[in-house]
Amino acid sequence: MQFDKALLRTVLFSVGVVSFVIGAYQTVLQNDKNALRDNYWLFMISFSCVMLFRYLKMKEEKKAPKTQVKQPTTPAKRVPRNKRRG
Repeated sequence: MQFDKALLRTVLFSVGVVSFVIGAYQTVLQNDKNALRDNYWLFMISFSCVMLFRYLKMKEEKKAPKTQVKQPTTPAKRVPRNKRRG
């Protein structure tokens, strides 16, 4: 059984988004001056997951070879019908 890195990135991104939404909701819901301090741990989980997600994505993009489509140097000229072969 092989480990799926795409699944890990999906889980990291999902946990990051969910923890940020929960942290923001709890901060607004508590509505006091210590609300942000009380929910700081949720924002740090979110930040850590998103940063790890971006690191893994960047690492994978460096590893993959970039394939470029070769463009013609001059535009193709249209051949008149009477001069075509076949």
